[in-house]
Amino acid sequence: MLAGRPLYHHIVETLLNCPEISQVCIDTDSPTIIEDAQRHFPSVKVLIRPEHLRSGMTSMNDVLLHSVSQVKADLYLQSHSTNPLLRSETVSQAIALFLNSPNYDSLFGVTRWQTRFYDADGKAVNHNPEVLLRTQDLPPMYEENSNLYLFTREILQQRHNRIGKKPLLFEIERDEAWDIDEEVDFRIAEMLYLNRHFTVAEVA
Repeated sequence: MLAGRPLYHHIVETLLNCPEISQVCIDTDSPTIIEDAQRHFPSVKVLIRPEHLRSGMTSMNDVLLHSVSQVKADLYLQSHSTNPLLRSETVSQAIALFLNSPNYDSLFGVTRWQTRFYDADGKAVNHNPEVLLRTQDLPPMYEENSNLYLFTREILQQRHNRIGKKPLLFEIERDEAWDIDEEVDFRIAEMLYLNRHFTVAEVA
């Protein structure tokens, strides 16, 4: 439960509120979510994940290949239940940008970072330690934030990857792109969610 509601409800409602999306699907093997989704989101199509794709070591690309084989579409968008802060407007902007960018074959969400990065051996990645530039003057680095991916069936099948050879990086603000991996991420996401809605209520 995030802010009093099941975590996955947040992203499902975000996607349902995007006029460009014709069908929302949930890929799951959870009987609880299957029952809850049928009750709260009757227009959503539930895709039952087969047992051979349920291992935590299973590649997400294999899961996606199974999903697209069940639902025909010109373009697929993937997001996750762990992205409760993503806004419908942002998803719509990403779709519009991609559809108007014919030189790209896919799109994925990124978060911009301008800070000093080092690899595991202590080697500077994006800066010269002997030239102490202000962090805001460093060349930006982009983190794949797992919030959204746009791709075609052909790209996924040909490359066994949702990211094509010419992907378009779509920047999402950090406070919207929070992806929940650990308990601390959940606490931060819930705080940001409550702050967003509390602020809106106060302004209104």
